[in-house]
Amino acid sequence: MPSHKDSYDFHDQVGHLLRRAYQRHVAIFQEAIPDSDLTAAQFVTLCAVKEKQGCSLNDIVKATAIDQATIRGVVERLKARALIEVLPDPSDGRKLLVRATQSGLALIERTVPFAKQVTERTYGMLNAGERVALLFLLRKMMESDGE
Repeated sequence: MPSHKDSYDFHDQVGHLLRRAYQRHVAIFQEAIPDSDLTAAQFVTLCAVKEKQGCSLNDIVKATAIDQATIRGVVERLKARALIEVLPDPSDGRKLLVRATQSGLALIERTVPFAKQVTERTYGMLNAGERVALLFLLRKMMESDGE
């Protein structure tokens, strides 16, 4: 008869718990952000584009950890809302540069205070030490993949 420690309970698996925590975070984001058309992926993409001040799709993928296929759709939706512009790279016409528009920058400015509340609500009842530990451990998990 197999022992209890040999059994597999998906409820206790790190991937399942990370997914549940992320789903909770996304739900909090959608509820808290006044612009109901802005997704968490679109917001982080806008923030990355602002930070890089003109970047390629590859730069956005690296900065956001959103896969190439998904980022194309995100960029298209942001472009359709005139929050970003996509232009040919002056140094290499084959490449595209993505830049935030004035509207995009203004939306980031309006959204950041709400995003800070989202972070606070995502942490929930974690105390200051637990918050530091959580960030440390998540970063350490990512570093084990060379990030």
